[in-house]
Amino acid sequence: MLRKRNFAAIIATAAAVLVTAPAFAEGDAKKGAKVFKKCKACHVVDSDKNKVGPSLQGVMGRKAGTVEGFKYSKAMIAYGEEWNDENLAAFLAKPKKAIKGTKMAFPGLRKEEQIADVIAYIKENGGAE
Repeated sequence: MLRKRNFAAIIATAAAVLVTAPAFAEGDAKKGAKVFKKCKACHVVDSDKNKVGPSLQGVMGRKAGTVEGFKYSKAMIAYGEEWNDENLAAFLAKPKKAIKGTKMAFPGLRKEEQIADVIAYIKENGGAE
């Protein structure tokens, strides 16, 4: 039987996980095109051209830190996970928290809906393999 103290600790831990890992919902690519304007200064999704940030063409399912010709931070290379809806959503929400040491200067998107919309836009415009 759980003691009240243990139960409270379990609830607190579950709440922390829910707050730090944004839930992923299907987004609207049209709305995502508008939100992606914030990203265009540094990224493209429809070509393999690197800008200040790496090209996002084929980003979904690609191992982080592997676009040829782009100089990544040591942190991004060490992260080395394949990008998927969940970890990209966490990165877009708080890049510096998701990957400590990333060079990405963007502070993140606050609204989960905008994050889902940007991911939908990326997928529909060259970001999916």
